[in-house]
Amino acid sequence: MAAAERKDVGMEGWLARWYARTRQTDMEDFRRQAATVAARCGGRGKVLEVAPGPGYFAVELAKLGDFRITGLDISHTFVRIASGNAAKAGVLVDFRQGNVSAMPFADALFDFVYCSAAFKNFAEPVKALDEMHRVLRDGGEVVIVDLRKDVPMEEIDAYVRRSGRTVFDAWITKQTFRRLLIRRAHTQEALEQMAAKSRFGACRIKVESIGLEVRLTKADDRSSCVSPIGGV
Repeated sequence: MAAAERKDVGMEGWLARWYARTRQTDMEDFRRQAATVAARCGGRGKVLEVAPGPGYFAVELAKLGDFRITGLDISHTFVRIASGNAAKAGVLVDFRQGNVSAMPFADALFDFVYCSAAFKNFAEPVKALDEMHRVLRDGGEVVIVDLRKDVPMEEIDAYVRRSGRTVFDAWITKQTFRRLLIRRAHTQEALEQMAAKSRFGACRIKVESIGLEVRLTKADDRSSCVSPIGGV
């Protein structure tokens, strides 16, 4: 099915709960990512996380400064899980249900937009980029971190092994990478073409061990919340 014919569908029910549980093994990565973003942002700002899933990154970021954080996820289950995680951590994060291709936010509302491990799943990626551009202030930036299509399975195996997952979760995770995630992932060239078609017009890409970090700037190249951040 062509990307234009796909519809964005959220991960719901038991699958979302399994994903939330297995991603808990990556908490150190979430904390590292949050610390890097907090430092680059100077400890404050309006941050939007697109497709936050269980909300681990947003919750960790909220602990580190004077942030007003919003998370937008298409999954009703993830919104409930993430809201519960924020409440347990004693932090304020506004998790909402909605689609990245038609975000329910005013123009130029956020200083920084972050999206990890989700962009490959968007049915309308260029439209999603245009929406990120619309809700971003002038001079603000977007960081997208996702799996790269040409990643060798050996690197996936090493990533899963380092994560400390149980034998069953490790097997499920590797099968998910092999049969679903890599097939949906984008190449660096494809991402550059999407950025060129979007309102951003261009992007900068850094190759990571198993993924790509895509940086997009609105209007100018002023310094903002940009960082090398890992993710899958």
